[in-house]
Amino acid sequence: MRETLLSTPEGVRDIYGNECEKKHIIIERIENVLHLYGNKDIETPTFEYFGIFNADKGSAPSNEMYKFFDRNNNTLVLRPDFTPSIARCVAKYFPDEELPIRLCYKGNTFASTEQHKGKLAEVTQLGSELINDDSSAADAETIACVIDCIKATGLTDFQIEIGEVDYFKGIIEDASLDDKTENKIRDYIQIKNFFGLSEYISELDIPEDIKKNLNSLSSMFGGLECLENAEKITKSERALEAIDRLRKVYKALSYYEYQNYISFDLSMINGYDYYTGIVFSGYTYGTGNPIVRGGRYNNLLSQFGKDAPSIGFSIYVDDLMNTLSRQKIAVKNDVKDCLIVYTIEHQESALRLAKRLREQGVISQLIRKSKRHEDDEYMVYSDTYDVGRIYILQDEKTVRIISADRSVDEERSIESLEY
Repeated sequence: MRETLLSTPEGVRDIYGNECEKKHIIIERIENVLHLYGNKDIETPTFEYFGIFNADKGSAPSNEMYKFFDRNNNTLVLRPDFTPSIARCVAKYFPDEELPIRLCYKGNTFASTEQHKGKLAEVTQLGSELINDDSSAADAETIACVIDCIKATGLTDFQIEIGEVDYFKGIIEDASLDDKTENKIRDYIQIKNFFGLSEYISELDIPEDIKKNLNSLSSMFGGLECLENAEKITKSERALEAIDRLRKVYKALSYYEYQNYISFDLSMINGYDYYTGIVFSGYTYGTGNPIVRGGRYNNLLSQFGKDAPSIGFSIYVDDLMNTLSRQKIAVKNDVKDCLIVYTIEHQESALRLAKRLREQGVISQLIRKSKRHEDDEYMVYSDTYDVGRIYILQDEKTVRIISADRSVDEERSIESLEY
């Protein structure tokens, strides 16, 4: 019984102490960048009607959603995805707006992915949606925002891989394949099983040049040369327009001087039925999962009654935090804080000191000293909770000051004290 009371269900966990503090710092840094790009905050409910997240909306499969019923027997779900919720809000609150709408969000999503044991079922996400702008400039702005968000966390070694769903669709149209064959090819590409793809294509009754084009998808990754090679193998107008758009996006990102952060992968077709153009994922060392995903989804809002092109992205904060830890990137809190240790005889001086420091914006913890603990134990405590300074009251007028790195250890007058 005690184990049940103290444990958490599979797929969720407690976050506390320094880890929780660092997570909040990272979220604040990312939010600051999102706001610098003109995004306005939006909050949507943690649970909504099941229909908001059905398969047509591009969310998680039904069997991965956490479902329950309200008193009227309506099926509700914990949100597995933010984008459909925001699409619903935009259609409801901005039905006639035709100029760009920039929205950003933060919160947790919920999906029960039993086949991937060890993955979290509750995931913290931050992201943005740019609505009513179908331009390549909007694509580039979104990717630039992603890069700035990641840089703000302290990461420097990462790549944003960019694909284009319309390129793949153009290649498929050229091949004139039936739906079953197309879906099989898509499945192979989705899981990057290019050996299986090659074997499957070799058995199809299609022209050799079409087989070659389909197999070439396995090597369509890299820099600008990737786009040049992709252009040579197809005459599909749809595929060529996709390549031209990627060039425009690259050019705009070069104005930001972000060329080193981006590469192309034309086999990237994540969310094939959901996305309608550019797609992208962010990768770095320390995690096998992308730390960010996004793309253009021009058809989603029409399912809620508003015909509006859109592009957005989500940053997976939990994977990002794991990466920062494994790359040993320090997440430092710039807020000033201290621990004030005092005896009951010096309580008045301690409380007045704490009040004065808090008025200066210094986080001040008070601990009344116990005879059972030595000064060294309070210093260990301060290290555990990353406290910047320790103030140990010696008497009503004097305090011992110890810095976190122990470079300062001195006595000073309380009245003359400044953090």
